[in-house]
Amino acid sequence: PKMIMNTTLNYSINFEPKKRRIKEIKFIIFHYTGMKKEIDAINRLTSAKSKVSSHYFIKNNGKIMTLVPDLYVAWHSGISSWQKYSSINKNSIGIEISNPGHGIKYKKFNKKQVRSILRLTKFLIKKYKIKSKFILGHSDVSPDRKIDPGEKFPWEYLSKRNIGIWHDLNKKKLLKERNWKLGELDKNMFIQNLYKIGYGKKLKRNVKNLKILTNSFQRRFRQELINGIIDKECLIISKNLVTKFR
Repeated sequence: PKMIMNTTLNYSINFEPKKRRIKEIKFIIFHYTGMKKEIDAINRLTSAKSKVSSHYFIKNNGKIMTLVPDLYVAWHSGISSWQKYSSINKNSIGIEISNPGHGIKYKKFNKKQVRSILRLTKFLIKKYKIKSKFILGHSDVSPDRKIDPGEKFPWEYLSKRNIGIWHDLNKKKLLKERNWKLGELDKNMFIQNLYKIGYGKKLKRNVKNLKILTNSFQRRFRQELINGIIDKECLIISKNLVTKFR
């Protein structure tokens, strides 16, 4: 039987005209809209002027819209990389979720949205055999440019339902290591772990970029405290994740 997902169609004209092969689809990338009004976000993703689009849009009420069919490349990730891949658009499906974002009034993704994220993502994973390690946020693949879907995105909750990766460490024990200062060697090991996981090898290695990478990692895997400072908690989490992202 053909796998079909019931969505509202609202096609965007922003996509590559050439169809891709099913096996080229390897990633799912989550974004938030970062706009106050949902209707403005939808208009932007479907207007020729904006040059941006995504495959799916999850509204505040949980309704799922299809903007670009899966087999066409949408314009959602821009300059991006993960592990050995770069320009992630050509290998990914982009999902935009309505949320005003950090600049306006960043809020929790609501229950209806989270339910739709689950339903849609499970469907896509099954249809395209997408690996957990390739289910990411925009800030994972473009850490120097993006901070969405942000620290309120329910990565841990989703990972318990086989969507994306999370560590399997004891939270109480981890908390004891928070803000524990590290020496240069350990900091270096943390950065090497980030490269192994898939983060920004292409970024020039300088103080500014190391802070950017640390922030991006924290926003995804240590969501209660995003301060760009590498502490022992971050190092331990990164060690735990390296094997999972192989």
